[in-house]
Amino acid sequence: MLVTEINAAVAAELKIKPRQAEAVAELLDGGNTVPFIARYRKEATGSLDEEQIRAVEERLNYLRNLVKRQEEILAKIEEQGKLTPDLKAAIEKSSKLQELEDLYLPYKQKKRTRAMIAREKGLLPLAEAMMAGVDTEGTAMEKAAAFIDAEKGVETAEDALTGARDIVAEVVTEEAALRQLMRKKLWQTAVLSTALDPEQPEEERQVFLMYDGYEEPVRTLPSHRTLAINRGEKKGLLKVKMNADHEANIETIFGRVRKQSSIYEEDLHLAIEDGYKRLLFPALEREIRALLTENAEAQAIKVFGLNLKQLLLQAPLAGHVVMGLDPGYRTGCKVAVVDATGHVVDHGVIQVTQSDAAKLTAEKLLLSLIKKHGVTLISIGNGTASYETEEFTANLIRDHGLDSVHYLITNEAGASVYSASKLAKEELPEYDVTIRGAVSIARRVQDPLAELVKIDPQAIGVGQYQHDVNQKELAAALDATIETAVNHVGVDLNTASGALLKHVAGVNAAIAKNIVTYRNENGMFESRKQLLKVPRLGPAAFTQCAGFLRIHGAKSPLDNTPVHPESYALAEKILEKLGFDLSDLANKKQLSFLAAKRKLVDEERLAKDLDAGLPTVHDILDALVRPGRDPREDLPAPLTRQAVVHLSDIKTGTIMRGTVRNITDFGVFVDIGLKTAGLIHISELSDRRVRHPLDVLSVGDIVNVMVIRVDEQRGRIGLSLKQVPKEKRIA
Repeated sequence: MLVTEINAAVAAELKIKPRQAEAVAELLDGGNTVPFIARYRKEATGSLDEEQIRAVEERLNYLRNLVKRQEEILAKIEEQGKLTPDLKAAIEKSSKLQELEDLYLPYKQKKRTRAMIAREKGLLPLAEAMMAGVDTEGTAMEKAAAFIDAEKGVETAEDALTGARDIVAEVVTEEAALRQLMRKKLWQTAVLSTALDPEQPEEERQVFLMYDGYEEPVRTLPSHRTLAINRGEKKGLLKVKMNADHEANIETIFGRVRKQSSIYEEDLHLAIEDGYKRLLFPALEREIRALLTENAEAQAIKVFGLNLKQLLLQAPLAGHVVMGLDPGYRTGCKVAVVDATGHVVDHGVIQVTQSDAAKLTAEKLLLSLIKKHGVTLISIGNGTASYETEEFTANLIRDHGLDSVHYLITNEAGASVYSASKLAKEELPEYDVTIRGAVSIARRVQDPLAELVKIDPQAIGVGQYQHDVNQKELAAALDATIETAVNHVGVDLNTASGALLKHVAGVNAAIAKNIVTYRNENGMFESRKQLLKVPRLGPAAFTQCAGFLRIHGAKSPLDNTPVHPESYALAEKILEKLGFDLSDLANKKQLSFLAAKRKLVDEERLAKDLDAGLPTVHDILDALVRPGRDPREDLPAPLTRQAVVHLSDIKTGTIMRGTVRNITDFGVFVDIGLKTAGLIHISELSDRRVRHPLDVLSVGDIVNVMVIRVDEQRGRIGLSLKQVPKEKRIA
């Protein structure tokens, strides 16, 4: 497959134009990053978005690996002297790795098989006669007698027939077209069945009780059930097997192989039955189980990535002095107060789950901290003792009339991982592990993106079965998600941590560290051009990263916009055409005039007049109107509270406001102020059929939901979105 053929194949698969696929391939091969291509090379790619570009990158890698594998296989078969024109054409025509491996299977070097041993005994001619089916006179036993050779280990005619059947079994089941046919048939008709192992401990078996005597067609098995079954099997709690109509499958194969009635008919049937049961079905069962797992892992990783992106892009609650509370029973509730810039100004430890005297002491301390530092928001971690801490906080606000203070429950997943990390020690060397966790919980509401990038994304916990999937693929997908989110928002060059900077396009961990070091040694950056003075940040890296880095109060207002330095001259020409100049970008009144005029601009004519690309002109106009804009500002603010909700007060039919915390294949978990989140099953999301919950809701959405089930004993709440009037569903 030539380069042009690869690009054409990618374009056809992804339903884009060949020139778009070709442009993306050239840009990627030239060392450009996906965020840079998506944002600053729209003319070349036809304005493909980041998701489309990553899809092109993935398919390019797949097809290039396919071509490489084709070349390897052709060379290996050629070495064996078995490469025919038809086989070569079939290999070169194959478009999937599975098809390619099917074609290669008969020529693949393998351990000594029963068929190999039979060939060594000289039984191949007998096997060929058996498959040809042209002998109609005499008996199979009589024909086989001619192959008796005691020296080779063929002592009887039955030995000869057994060996010949072994050859037939292998030859038939290694035929590429047959394997593809049976693979497709099993996918359409096979059923996966599971049963609990009765010898395993009862307590462990309870988790997988629904899978005792469970059956489902493999073609309809959803990804979350596949991963659950895999987990149960791995733990030794479930016995799993794939069932199919084996007799029908054997007859299908026999009907394909049998040419006509012959003396070998019975032996041919025995050979095919043996080959199917011993070789073909076990291999295809492994393949199908592997494909189920691969698809399930891909879905789980996709859901995790989408949830993570939505979590990272939640609106920041900027400007608040925040008190972070990391709840606990034995070790108490850790307290950290951070100012509006995230700097720690106070800390301590309180007890809210023990004696009344301890609670009174805790109350006095928090009141003094709130008054001393002007705390307006309290962020409570959702871990152990969270419910008791929330009750304490709500009572504190109510009893002391703290009208200006609100609280919210924050997902603290990963806070303990961060607090013990090397990065946390470098950032907060004067505080111990427990206080660092409270600091993280406080900072998360001020700027979720800046804080969450410090944590291993797999520890954030917004997905399903993240520990059961391919960890390398999960890490790669989540890194790409973080890269997308960081570059979408942009990064303040003078305040960003190294942990945040390393996710900027063109910046790696070493360069990020050098940026922070340069900043510490030389003071704040005054212009993007200064980046070229940072060690190891050369012109190529500058081109990739400059547009995503912002400098508030820079000498050039354009340094605080997404306009790339390569387009500064164009931006100034656009301003001149509209009757403005750079100084107007720092004047609110002039900006309002510019925004009004921007609405009247004929972008196509302007682009033509300036001999510039329309997408670039459009993006520059948007950037000039709102310099320093954070795209998260347009999102709904997180839901805050002043009063606690009790499970005993919840009644079916009640409509409550809540925040979407997590989305899985089977439903949506919503925080409605209780100890545990309520679940909206996928069937309760909409009046119409929902393909996936992500099509309806996103992590961070604030919704009104109806309580439809309350299980106080198990602490579970069933919720419904579709039973709330449409106009009131999204809060």
